[in-house]
Amino acid sequence: MKVLGIEQVTFGVEDLAECKRFWLDWGLRLIAESLLGSEFETMNGSKVIIRAIDDPSLPPAMEPGSTLREAFWGVDTQASLDEIEDRIKSLSTFIKGEDYVGCTDPNGFAFRFRVTTKLETGIVGDQFNSWGNTPRQNKPSTVYSRATPMEVGHIVHYTDRMAEMEEFYHTNFGFEASDRYPGRGLFMRCNVEGGHHDMFLLQVPNKERGLNHVAFTVRDLNEVFGGGLHMSRCGWETDIGPGRHPISSAYFWYFKNPNGAKVEYYSNEDSLDENWVPREHETTPENFAEWAIVGGLDAKTRRQKR
Repeated sequence: MKVLGIEQVTFGVEDLAECKRFWLDWGLRLIAESLLGSEFETMNGSKVIIRAIDDPSLPPAMEPGSTLREAFWGVDTQASLDEIEDRIKSLSTFIKGEDYVGCTDPNGFAFRFRVTTKLETGIVGDQFNSWGNTPRQNKPSTVYSRATPMEVGHIVHYTDRMAEMEEFYHTNFGFEASDRYPGRGLFMRCNVEGGHHDMFLLQVPNKERGLNHVAFTVRDLNEVFGGGLHMSRCGWETDIGPGRHPISSAYFWYFKNPNGAKVEYYSNEDSLDENWVPREHETTPENFAEWAIVGGLDAKTRRQKR
């Protein structure tokens, strides 16, 4: 059984028009639209769907207001999907559709699987020169006027049942722990080989359950900056960034999201395999961000706003 990553996320939102404008500015391609909502996709075919908050077809929400309601994850083969079905079909929340199976996790979030439909794009980000390693010769690195995200990279949930969530995802789907904030946070990847995390679980005193953010992978650091500056030009508010996470090595830029919580551009995530040993980190601002610009950069001056 091999889980490959996030295929689709679905939001229930209060303002369909505003949320549509956000995803278009974010760099997604509109592929379908109706009175019910809109559908978008990334460069590799990962999908973002928005529906009215009271759409009866949506699973129940973990929290009030606009938020994430459902996520589909891709597997490599039908045999893997059949194996997942065998593992979860006895659960009281088990559901089976035409091409997917799923259930509800201990956090109350709708979790689905289907055989992947993602595309091989052939796109490669810029090479970066460093001391003693200069693969980019006679070629300037790219300046991006905006971002066009490659895929939906990871989801971060608040939870009040960390141990139960870890057991659920590891036992049923093979998710592996990558790193921890003991008693506070858990980074998990959906396959032993892959990026540092596909899901992060965050346990804090003042938030039981809900969405923290959805993150989108872009090609390289330059696109993190280009995308963030474009969103700023469009009038969307930075939460924090640009900056760098020392735990995953990723460069980031977070924006406040009318679809719910926050949304992130990121690149340069660590790649792990079976030889990786999970670490334990102290919960400090420095471990969240080695450096970060509060309020973002002004799109005209390219200087800090605050």
